[in-house]
Amino acid sequence: MKNWIRLNKGFLLFLFLFGIFRTAVADWNPIPSGSMRPNLLEGDVVFVNRLAFNLKVPLTNIVLSRLGEPKRGDIVTFFSPLDDTRLIKRVIALPGDIVEMRDEKMIINGQQASYAMLGSAPEPLEHGGALVALRLNEKMGTEQHRIQLLPQVSAERNFGPITVPQDHYMMLGDNRDNSGDYRHFGFVPRELLIGRAERVLVSADIKGNWMPRTERFGMQLR
Repeated sequence: MKNWIRLNKGFLLFLFLFGIFRTAVADWNPIPSGSMRPNLLEGDVVFVNRLAFNLKVPLTNIVLSRLGEPKRGDIVTFFSPLDDTRLIKRVIALPGDIVEMRDEKMIINGQQASYAMLGSAPEPLEHGGALVALRLNEKMGTEQHRIQLLPQVSAERNFGPITVPQDHYMMLGDNRDNSGDYRHFGFVPRELLIGRAERVLVSADIKGNWMPRTERFGMQLR
């Protein structure tokens, strides 16, 4: 074993430094589900900037320094407060915000988001078939992004008003009626944030023919 380590010490050092890089500086995150449709698709692999918010001790959630503040509309990766599962959702509300949802419409600090219909698209079902998804543009202040609604399914479409605690964030999926998010696991403490997802690195149609979706390579997220 000692001889093997001596012969491969360069490779072992590379693995060690690569692990440090992935857990402290930058990372990638495969998208396994449709909870962020229509903006992220199953089979996308996104680049995650781990230095966007916190500098952490590698392999831990111990924050050494705060490097930036999450903004409303950021797509972020984080560990679920329920079971430490790694998730990706959108920041909807910041510490101190008063938030409510009424018939799928977001109201933040007394101001209701505005919505514009973009059209419809098929939403594939796990065991075959599809539903009709409604796609809308959701605008809150200067921030806007696309969301998707599934009127045919049973979902929690009302909550609040509730105040976001200090150093916590409200996360929702863009696929509002098919997302395990705040309505499932509650607010996310800042120390559980991993980083900000900034662009799609590569993408493949894992629900279909597994062909690369080259048009999504390098696509910036918003």
